[in-house]
Order: sequence, then structure tokens, then C-alpha cells
Amino acid sequence: MIETPALLLHLDVVERNLATMAGRTRGLGISLRPHIKTHKCVELGRRQLAHGALGVTVSTLDEAEAFADAGFDDILWAFPIDAGHIPHARRVAERTRLSVVVDDLDTAHDLAKSGLTAWLKVDCGYHRAGVDPASAYAIEVVRALTAPGGRFGGIVSHSGHAYKTRARQEAAAVAEEERRVMVAFADRLRGMGIEVPAVSVGSTPAMMALERGDGLTEGRPGNYVFFDRTMVEIGVCEPRDVGVTVLATVVSHQPGSKQFIVDAGALALSKDVGPTHLGLSPAMGVIKDHPELTIVSLSQEHGVVHAKTPADIDGRFRVGETVEIVPNHSCLTVAHFDHYHVMEGGKEKTSWTVARGRAT
Repeated sequence: MIETPALLLHLDVVERNLATMAGRTRGLGISLRPHIKTHKCVELGRRQLAHGALGVTVSTLDEAEAFADAGFDDILWAFPIDAGHIPHARRVAERTRLSVVVDDLDTAHDLAKSGLTAWLKVDCGYHRAGVDPASAYAIEVVRALTAPGGRFGGIVSHSGHAYKTRARQEAAAVAEEERRVMVAFADRLRGMGIEVPAVSVGSTPAMMALERGDGLTEGRPGNYVFFDRTMVEIGVCEPRDVGVTVLATVVSHQPGSKQFIVDAGALALSKDVGPTHLGLSPAMGVIKDHPELTIVSLSQEHGVVHAKTPADIDGRFRVGETVEIVPNHSCLTVAHFDHYHVMEGGKEKTSWTVARGRAT
């Protein structure tokens, strides 16, 4: 018996997702460097390498350490580094081939003296971080990274705004704009005599919709390994493609009520309200195979599941029964658990660790 709340990994679905993205990137003529922040799992990272990934992307140095300890030898920390993190990054780089990302001029000068390989973060339209590729400042940062002693890895972007699209065609437009911006910037640098070893792009919606890879060298999707409710709703995948769910137990269901309570709250599901840009009401997930039943609010450990009317759930979902919840955001959901219950054929096959800790 699996004690709830529990994180279920549906292995057949995940294997299909891994194969699909590996096939897409091969078809586009680019390499795959998956972002492991979604799954934070060494076993899954190894499966991604078996599907042809050239290395992995991480979001924290602690993730980098966990994967370095497991023998991964090509790791990109795709988060803007500041000078205070350079000593830690150098310690990790002593054990594996670690590259870092920067968009700040002063930090770039520090990196050129650090011995670390550094990539330039470029804003491709998401407007969260990264240099403006049309700016003089972008060239200053590149020149700092390519100063004597510097190790310039290439340019990197993240099309996070693809998550706010409404259909595959919109995601394809975001993906093409990201490609166009990055290739044009790489051409600009090369025209100045600056070698650009790699042009790296990525987000799962964009990579699932990208139609051409001309001028790119690699993609860094992460969410594709599991997908989630948001990806289903914006048309990136089908419900059958969601590879993780949260198993929860009904703990309260009062007679005549149009709601029941499960033991999966914010510390299991996060408080991501889902793709409200589609006009959907805020909801923290849905019940698998019952998309009409939404989690409308969360406390720390309680989840409130609503039906349209009491009759819709009368005599069903009794206390002690379990349900599977399709999360809005698999990346945030996974980060709340210590391990996966790996399911195959409806039965638990094994348990895999989620390497989610931070150093103290």
C-alpha cells in the first residue's frame, strides 16, 4: 500500500515522452540538453542520455553536485550567476565539465579570470533575464567573456513566454522568433570576429512546436519528461502524456456537499493556479479521468475538490478512497517530494530519489 500523499511516476508514459523529444530534436538537426530541474532524478537523467542527450541542464549548483556525483560529465547551470557563487561553481567544476550562464558585465569580468566556461544569457522576448541582443551592452559582456583567459561557451536563451500561448501555432511563432533572434545575434558576433561555439534555446512548448532548427546547436526543454495540466490545456500534449500524478486520499466528504477534501495540499501540489490566461478559473489541479473535478483551494496539507453539484459526487469519493491528481506544474510538484513511486502496469516497480535538497 502506498501511503498518501505520494508522487507517482508512470514509467511507460515517461519513456514515450523521452523518445518523442529525442526524435524531435534529431529531426531538427540539433542536440538535446534536457533541463533536469523538472525531474531532479539521476535515473531519469541517465535515461535521457541513453536517448542521445549530450549533457544536462540544471537550475542550482546543488543539482549540479548531485549529477556530478552520479558521473554526469557535461552540465550547464542555466541560471544567471553572480560573483558570490563563483567559488562554489569552481569547486563543482573540479569534478565535472560545468558551464555557467551570465548576463552581467562585472560578473563577466570575474568569470574571465575564474577558469569557468561561461555562456551569455540572451533575452529572446521573455523579458525575465538576459542581455538585449541589439544592445551595445551585450557586446561588452561578450568581449569580457572572450578576454584573454576567458572561456566562452556560447549563447543561451529561454522562451518561457511560450507557456502563455493558447495553441500550438502560437507556440511555434514564439519558437521561431527565439530561433531568429538567437541566430541573428550569433551572426552579429561572428561578423565581429567572435567565435560562437553554441547557440542554445529552449522551453518545452517551444521545442514541441519548433519547425526548423537552422542555426541552432541545441535545445534545453525540461517539462516534456512529465508534462502537466497546463501543457494539456495549451495544446502541447494530450492527457495521456502526463507522466506524474499525485496520489491522495479522500479524508472528508460531508453528505449533500459539492466538495470533498483530500490529503494533498500546497506542500504536495504548489499554489500554481494553472493556465488562467486561457480564461479558465484558477484551479490547483484536476482529478485524473474526472477533469470536471478541480482542486479549488489548498491549505498546507488540505486540498478542496469541487464538483458542479452535490449530485455529481453523491455516493462517490468516500473517505478512505484514493484519487490521482494531475498537477498544474509538474516541476513545482516534484520539488515537494523526496522520491517517486515508479509505476508500471498499474503496480509499483521501484522507488527513485528526487535530488531536491539545497546545501546548508
